[in-house]
Amino acid sequence: MELTRLSREVLYKGRIIDLLVDQVQYPSGNRSVREVAHHPGGAAVVPVMDDGRVILVDQLRYPLERHILELPAGKLSPGEDPALCAVRELEEETGWLADAPLHLCSFYTTPGFCDEDLHVYLARGLRPAPGGHKREEGEFTMNVHMIPFADALAMVHDGRIKDAKTIIGLLLAAPRLQ
Repeated sequence: MELTRLSREVLYKGRIIDLLVDQVQYPSGNRSVREVAHHPGGAAVVPVMDDGRVILVDQLRYPLERHILELPAGKLSPGEDPALCAVRELEEETGWLADAPLHLCSFYTTPGFCDEDLHVYLARGLRPAPGGHKREEGEFTMNVHMIPFADALAMVHDGRIKDAKTIIGLLLAAPRLQ
């Protein structure tokens, strides 16, 4: 690394992120501060029905103070395989199951201040979960939408879908569905 970390202070340990402040030194000897949001990583899934519809969820995103349309996704548990996380989140949020999702990509969500690594999968051969969805309390207002894949892509292109993981997932899944 081009910087030397001189110290690290953990300002906050939360359920989703930890906030860190590092004192660093450049090779020149100058010092600076780096603020880091540490996140355990996550997984998202592009669930495509046999008839070509994609399952998206509409959920409240508190920082935006509004509902947005996005892929089912969630935070990795310690040591959890991202593919299993994607399948778990699909069931929890939508009530659908999938086997053996296909890895599309992994990406850093906001590397300027956050270390989150998000893994995106394509799931086909969906089937209803016997018990339906298993949402957590913060997800109770979530709604499931089944949208023709072409319509979801149009929503990316006209700006109605603005969530990065959803944009990336839909765009990378599109050529595999043709």
